[in-house]
Amino acid sequence: MAALLELSVALGEALQAKGWQLALAESCTGGMAAQTVTAIAGSSAWFDRGFVTYSNAAKIEMLGVPDSLITQYGAVSEPVARAMAMGALLHSQAQMSGAVTGIAGPGGGSPHKPVGTVCFAWALREADYLLIETCHFEGDRTQIREQAASYLLAGLLRLIS
Repeated sequence: MAALLELSVALGEALQAKGWQLALAESCTGGMAAQTVTAIAGSSAWFDRGFVTYSNAAKIEMLGVPDSLITQYGAVSEPVARAMAMGALLHSQAQMSGAVTGIAGPGGGSPHKPVGTVCFAWALREADYLLIETCHFEGDRTQIREQAASYLLAGLLRLIS
């Protein structure tokens, strides 16, 4: 968790330097990234809001993810991560968003999408920019969730730097 906090501090400094705010859309991490960000005093200056959209219904209702994407690709997919990131921007005042959806385990995996499969998306409002990536993490449920939250925040920091 120390690495998560360090990433959050660096990200906050970068966001403040640009005068930007951040929105997060989290599924498999259950708000872990947002919790780390809000552990920093003064983060309200650069963190607008977080969406914990664990269920498919929450993704649809809170972020506007089309049900057809979930049906066609599954909740753990790059198209859904993209829609989550865009939905976080559309439903916030933020200039930047990050989204994560994955299979933390121990169950829920398949040969096509094994446990540890995590899809990410990062978006910038002003540049109409979007980056999407799928990773495969190893470990138990807690380790996969921590790795995913760290990767989400690291991706945001890379994007803003």
